[in-house]
Amino acid sequence: MKKYLLIAAAVFSLTAFTTVLTEVWKNDPAHSALQFTVTHLGINDITGTFNDFSVTVHTEKPDFSDAVFELSAKTASIDTRVEARDTHLKSADFFDVAKYPTLTFKSTGIEQESWNKFKLTGDLTMHGITKSVTMDLLYKGKVENPMTKKQTVGFQLTGSLKRSDFKVGEKFGEAMVSNVVRIKADGEFTQ
Repeated sequence: MKKYLLIAAAVFSLTAFTTVLTEVWKNDPAHSALQFTVTHLGINDITGTFNDFSVTVHTEKPDFSDAVFELSAKTASIDTRVEARDTHLKSADFFDVAKYPTLTFKSTGIEQESWNKFKLTGDLTMHGITKSVTMDLLYKGKVENPMTKKQTVGFQLTGSLKRSDFKVGEKFGEAMVSNVVRIKADGEFTQ
């Protein structure tokens, strides 16, 4: 009986010793932005933001090479600095915020290209459609915030997608609004 108890204790100790804790990081809304840019009439870039969003990062490795990112944004928080345009973007012609109040992203894979550059792949759900997208992720480092005394990490996500893949603004062709939408997200995260 003692032999079995010793084996059980050894297995428990080994399991406890090798268990890795998952770190959870959440974005600081005051120091984070989710932006998009489209080309209007083929001659001018228009940039907007989603002002109400949250991002959570789960990782077990200090270099974030195993990180899982989850984002949720309220589509009604779209802001292009022009109220009439924002109202139109919220309508059924584009985001149909009454029917699709959130857009979400959950990463499904991360590929490290250098110590701070990654390809982040995940499922983006927008306008009721889910598609896999791959974006560039830049890890900008870790510092202690002198105001909060908390460890803070920074990330920048860039890439593009096609709005037609999500049936957003189908009535409006390339001559009016570019099909390619460029994405840029910057964020500071704390545990």
